[in-house]
This record gives sequence, structure tokens and C-alpha cells, in this order.
Amino acid sequence: MRIAVTGSIATDYLMVFPGKFTDQLVADQLEQVSLSFLIDRLDVRRGGVAGNISYGLGSLGLRPVLVGAVGADFDEYRAWLDQHGVDTRAVHVSDTQHTARFLCTTDSTNNQIASFYSGAMSETRNIQLTSVIDQAGALDLVLIGASDPEGMIQHTEQCRELGLPFAADFSQQIARMEATEVAKLVPGAAYLFTNEYEAGLLLEKTGWTRDDVLAQVGTWITTLGAAGVRYETRDADPVTVPSVPAKQEVDPTGIGDAFRVGFFAAQSWKLSIERSLQFGCLLATTVLETLGPQEYRIDADAFVRRLADAYGEESGAELKPFLTTG
Repeated sequence: MRIAVTGSIATDYLMVFPGKFTDQLVADQLEQVSLSFLIDRLDVRRGGVAGNISYGLGSLGLRPVLVGAVGADFDEYRAWLDQHGVDTRAVHVSDTQHTARFLCTTDSTNNQIASFYSGAMSETRNIQLTSVIDQAGALDLVLIGASDPEGMIQHTEQCRELGLPFAADFSQQIARMEATEVAKLVPGAAYLFTNEYEAGLLLEKTGWTRDDVLAQVGTWITTLGAAGVRYETRDADPVTVPSVPAKQEVDPTGIGDAFRVGFFAAQSWKLSIERSLQFGCLLATTVLETLGPQEYRIDADAFVRRLADAYGEESGAELKPFLTTG
């Protein structure tokens, strides 16, 4: 499966606050919040949803096409992605703006407060998928991840015009977008990805019911945190797969991106939906146990063992050939 991944490409500034955010909030003064958190640790990492997903798919041997906009400061990041099997030729380089920045503080209970500076990401709207295809060749799927809202809408409309299957994956951008914008991203999607909060926000903003959403998409996949993931289609009962228990919770940044990597990798290998969901859950847990969204490594034997422990020997056996060769 040849996948183009559109979305944010960013440098992540990941900070850790040793206390709890909630302990710093005064209930009767929430209208005038002015807080400064003394941070114990700062890590600077490569990130952005498109960067994270492309890195994972490339590491598994799937040669994804990265589609996004960056600044002239992207050279080192580009070299890293090229080294890990990502086709970066379709990345647009801005003449005037820096690559986007993601600043995220995580507290001791894995709550997060984050800010995102879009920078060059606003120029994503200038990228035409026809040009991407001219460079990279035919595409089987376009994942439309969180990015410049206008660019997301344009790429969605281009997929419809070109007859390209696409995944609607607007994630955190749903909080910023108007209901009319959100409604343009869903119809006709082969896959819709949300977490549980985003699913509720989608229904609230659009006024749709769950059935309304399912009538417009092929598959709706909702990540449920520690509870795992729910897979829904129009004419079948939902399927829920539990998560893989974490050995330690280090950093939740990028766990949703990792789930998508595992799911689409397994689908590319023609494995079942259940196996694809399971592999996605394992990769999500692997990233949770790792500091940084692109710092994990796939040890085939260890992964097969964990899959078997979590989901049964058959799960590990089915994935083993692909992990060994990937």
C-alpha cells in the first residue's frame, strides 16, 4: 500500500512538570488564570503528526510519501526521515517561515498543556496532490492529518476529485475549526480517526449522530486511551480491542500517531482488522514507554512476544514474518 501522509511537520519541545496541573488551579479564580510551571526536564524532538506517522511507516519498510510544508531549517530532519525510508520529495520549503513548533508540558499524571506555532505549515495549502503523484507515482491512500485547516480541506476535496481513498484525521485541529469546516472533511472518507474526546466534539460541532457519521464514512476508528480502540462500520457491531499494558508511562506524545502506523502497516500486509488494531495498540504503548515520538525501535522478537502475551500466540505468529523483514 502506497500511502501519502499529509499534516504537520514540527519540532517538539517536550517538558515535564513533576506535579499535577489540577493542584495549581483555584476553583473560584479560573476566569483569570496566570500560571508558570517550573519544569524539571526539556527534550527537543522531531515531531508533527505527518512526520511521526511517516517515520513509523518508513521504519517498517512501507516507503510513505510525506506531504507538508517546512522552513529552511528542515535539512537535518529531512536527512533523518530519508534515512528511515520516507519519500520527502513532496515537502514544500517556505522562503519566509520556520518549520512549525510544538510546545508541550506533561504533568505527573500524563495530563498535557500544549501550544502549536504553525509557521510554514500555513503553506500546506499550496501543495497540489496531482504534483505529488507526478513525483511519487500512484497512491493507494492519502492520510489527511492535522495541519493548516484550509490545506486539509483542499487536500480532502482533491482526493474526492481524483478518486483517491483518504483517511480523515483532523485530531487536535477540530477544536479550532468551525462546524462547517469539520463537515467538509468527513464525507466519503475511507477511514475516520478520532480519540474519544474528539469524537464527542465532532458530534457536538456538527449536530450529527453517530449513525449520521457512520453513514458518511467507510470506517470510524476511535482510540480510547488505556481502554484500547473501537472500530465501527455502518452495518456491523463495533469491535473493541484492549490496549497493551505499559511497563512504564514515559511520554504520551505521539501515541495516536503510532497507532495509525501499526494499523496501516498491518493493513498493507493484508492482515485482518483485528490484527491491525492489535499492532496499532502495541505501537502506541511502545511510544508511551519512550521519550519522544520518533525514538522507538522495533525489535522483532520482543514485539512478537508482547503481541502473543497481550492477544495470544496466533497474533504474534501472524505478524512475525513482517516484523522480521521490516
